[in-house]
Amino acid sequence: MSEETPHESEDEDLQYFVRIGQTDLDGTKSVERALTGLDGIGRRTARLVANEAGVDRTATFGALDEAAIDEVVGVVESLDEQIPDWLTNRPGDFYTGETEHVVGNDLGLTRQQDINRMKMIDSYKGARHKRGQKVRGQRTKSTGRTEGTIGVNVEEIREEQAEEAAAAEEEGDE
Repeated sequence: MSEETPHESEDEDLQYFVRIGQTDLDGTKSVERALTGLDGIGRRTARLVANEAGVDRTATFGALDEAAIDEVVGVVESLDEQIPDWLTNRPGDFYTGETEHVVGNDLGLTRQQDINRMKMIDSYKGARHKRGQKVRGQRTKSTGRTEGTIGVNVEEIREEQAEEAAAAEEEGDE
């Protein structure tokens, strides 16, 4: 009675984590769903990556063979050549002028560099970033307040009442 069911044999071959760049992706999810865990790749881009790599987008990512996973990794690394220009996240880069698609940790670094450049040249957006205010034209009259509490702080009042009750209880015990 030691026969394995097909489901149990799949679990043995399953990679629970698939590493792309410096990011671990969940191998128990479908290819399309797992790729969205990588910064810079959404659902639509993940679908295009799966199609370009020739992989079934609904297949479990960790159950794919090494060749298929390497193909997906190759497509992700050369994504700006695989997808149309209108889908890239950096059309006309400031320094190089080239259109590229940045993914993974590089996306966060690139974004931070852009914000620092705006602060240095003291553009309107840079000045808003410096002051910690909203940058994209949102209203600030009632939202985005960062200074202390306005109005009644119920939690603080309850804490004070609990402290007073504890102090009164200690005096009653003595």
